[in-house]
Amino acid sequence: MLVFTDEPGEKADGGKRDLVNVKTIGWQCQVIYEKLSRKNRHRMQEVRIMKRAEILIEALPYIKRFTGKTFVIKYGGSVMENEVLKKKFIEDVALLKLVGINIVIVHGGGKRINAMLDQVDLEVKFEQGQRVTDENVMKIVEMVLSGQINKDLSACLSAHGLNAVGLCGRDSSLLKAVKNYAVGVDGEKLDLGYVGKVEEVNKTVLTDLIDAGYVPIISPVACGENGETFNVNADFAAGAVSGALEAEKLILLSDIKGLYRDINDEDSFISEINCDKVKEYIADGTIAGGMIPKMQCCMEAIEKGTREVAIIDGRVEHSLLIEIFTNSGSGTMVTK
Repeated sequence: MLVFTDEPGEKADGGKRDLVNVKTIGWQCQVIYEKLSRKNRHRMQEVRIMKRAEILIEALPYIKRFTGKTFVIKYGGSVMENEVLKKKFIEDVALLKLVGINIVIVHGGGKRINAMLDQVDLEVKFEQGQRVTDENVMKIVEMVLSGQINKDLSACLSAHGLNAVGLCGRDSSLLKAVKNYAVGVDGEKLDLGYVGKVEEVNKTVLTDLIDAGYVPIISPVACGENGETFNVNADFAAGAVSGALEAEKLILLSDIKGLYRDINDEDSFISEINCDKVKEYIADGTIAGGMIPKMQCCMEAIEKGTREVAIIDGRVEHSLLIEIFTNSGSGTMVTK
């Protein structure tokens, strides 16, 4: 706002009133700006408070629904390698436990295994894109999964006030497995060495720990009938554990948002799908490549007793909470 005065000053053309005291004008403008700024800041603060209230209101029915239920989370992908994402994940787990949800974690560790194999200069063979795990490779796998990743995650969760206990699948025969084979181009069996498929889960060990308030953290190293040690795909290990516990939800953290009809088309994202549709998409080639075993894992978990499975992007901060406590979720939900 401009302020005019009749006080003497330099004459303007045509005898018009003088525009004077520029400092006064500037000061008045500053006052108005500050008043508006305070008002805007206050309004923004009100909006933020309302947003927080809306989030809590949206979350409330899910908290009521899931209190006392068991969730199995497969921890893997970039979230394991990024310290910021790792911290957010641990905070999310702590909150889930705080509101009364029972948590079981099964972790992977493929990147760290590969890095250690490179470090020790151990040659690795592959069959149909899958690593052959001989006796020497198996020792590295168990060392990294059970001796490093498992203990590190357990310590981090314990530091956040959780009663976390690290377990290897061989402990108390927690995960019993049989030898698994790859399938060649002509349908023949391909020997992958000490690679297994979980056939049985010692449910009692887990339920006892859950009932005592612990968060079990499981490395996917299983035992065989004759004392062998098997490396098990972490997704399928998590699915087997989830099915055995008849979990409310299995959540697979990955490096993708979820399932797409066309991976190159963001608009083709699928937020929810049932098992029959998954089978149809696998048959017609819509689901292909690495998504096939992941979706098979989802179906197996549901067939064994899991209520629903979600594939979410672990690269997104707090994607775990968004998936569980919001109406829209954050990934693809697979149901029966």
